[in-house]
Amino acid sequence: MTYLLEIESLDIEGRGVGHHEGKVVFVDRVLPGETALVETVRSKASYDKARVVRLVTRSTQRLEPPCPSFELCGGCVMQHLQPGAQVAVKQRVLEDALHHIGGVKAQTILPAMHGPYWGYRYRARFSARLVNKKGGMLVGFRERSSRYVADMHECLILPPHVSALLTPLRGLIEGLSTPDRIPQIEVAVGEDCTALVLRHLNPLTSDDIAALHRFAEAHSVIWWLQPKGPETMHPLNREDADRLYYDLPEYGLRMPFKPADFTQVNPDINRALIQRALTLLAVQAGERVADLFCGLGNFSLPIARTAATVVGIEGSASLTERAGEAALAHGLQDKASFGTLNLFEVDVNWLRELGYFDRILIDPPRDGAFAVAKALVELTPAERPKRIVYVSCNPASLARDAGVLVSPGAYRLSSAGVINMFPHTGHVESIAVFDACEA
Repeated sequence: MTYLLEIESLDIEGRGVGHHEGKVVFVDRVLPGETALVETVRSKASYDKARVVRLVTRSTQRLEPPCPSFELCGGCVMQHLQPGAQVAVKQRVLEDALHHIGGVKAQTILPAMHGPYWGYRYRARFSARLVNKKGGMLVGFRERSSRYVADMHECLILPPHVSALLTPLRGLIEGLSTPDRIPQIEVAVGEDCTALVLRHLNPLTSDDIAALHRFAEAHSVIWWLQPKGPETMHPLNREDADRLYYDLPEYGLRMPFKPADFTQVNPDINRALIQRALTLLAVQAGERVADLFCGLGNFSLPIARTAATVVGIEGSASLTERAGEAALAHGLQDKASFGTLNLFEVDVNWLRELGYFDRILIDPPRDGAFAVAKALVELTPAERPKRIVYVSCNPASLARDAGVLVSPGAYRLSSAGVINMFPHTGHVESIAVFDACEA
C-alpha cells in the first residue's frame, strides 16, 4: 500500500516519524517537514515501517550526502541533514527522554558541543566477509538494518589514512590461508601510530605472518592479533606493545592505552568534553572528588591537577591498573588513587565507607548508573556531594537516573546539554549537572 506521509520528527535512529490511520510510521532517509509517497514494508500492531517511493516536498535542511556509501552503510543515518540540525534533533531527544522517562527538566540547557564532522572516528570495528557473489572479500561496516557487510571502499568519518586501508585490507585478507575465518578487524588510532587488531579463528601460518609484516610496512600500521577473546590480544611485534597513547596537552598528560581499552572515538571532542566537565564540576583546591566508571583516568588525572585527592573507581582491573601507572608517570600518585569494583552492585553502605566526597563525576556505559544514583539519594543531606556531573552515552539511562536523583528532593537538575561525539549518527552523548538541594 502506498500513501502520502508528512514527516513530523526524527527518532533516535535517524528515522523519519509520521502518523497514518492512527499508527506511527517510521521511514528512513526523510526529514521533518517533508512529504513523501511511501510504501509499507513491515506492519506491526502499534507501528509500521515504510520506504520512500518518491519525495514530494523537500526540507530546506536537506543536504546531498557526501559519502558514496550512505545509501547502503548502516553507520551514518543523518548525513542528509545539515549538521546544526542534527544537533537540534539530538537535543530534542535528550529533553524528551528527561521529561518522559525521568519526569525532570533541566533548569538550563547547555550549549551543544561541536567538533570535526569528518575524519573524527579514531576507533572502529570492521566486519570482514568472503562473499564470492560480490567479487570476493568485503571489509567495512554492516549494511543498514542488516547483517551483511557493505561493499565500500571509503568512509568519510574515518581519518583519511584509515579510510584508505579499506581496499588494501580486502586484498590482504583474501590472500591469507583461511580468509573465511577472519570475522573482523578493529582499528585504534593513537597520536603517532595506528593499530589494527586481526581477529582470526584459525592459527595463522608463517606465510600469513609474513603478509601482515609486509602490509604493516607498506601502510605504516602496527598489528595486534586476537585468536580468541579480548584477553588474548597481543602485538605481532613485541616492541609495539606500548606504542598507543593519546595526549591531553591542556593538562600535560599522556594517556597510554591498549587496543581493547575503552577510549573515546573522537579525540577533539574528548578534550573539549574534559574541559567542560571540569568547568562544570568546579572543583576547589582541597576538595575530595570521586570519578566513577573512571576507565583509564580520562577525567581523574585532569581533576587531580586541581583537587586535593581524586578516587577513581572502575569495573575493569586492567583499566584501573593503567590509570594508576599513568598517575605514577605524571607524579600524581599522591593525589589520585584507583580501585576496581562492579559499580552496578553498590549500595549506600559502600558509599559511606569511601568517606565524604565534595563532588562526583559519573561517566557510565550505556546501562547508566542506577545503583550509584540510588546510593547517593540514600545518604543524609550532610553526607551528599554538593555537585554531580554526569556524562552519558545513553539519554534513556541518564533520564532514568536523573529521576532517581531528583524525585526525593535530594538533587536538582541544574543543567544538561548534548555532545556531538558522533556526527551524522543517531548516537546521543550528553552531560548533566546535579546540585544538592538544601536540607
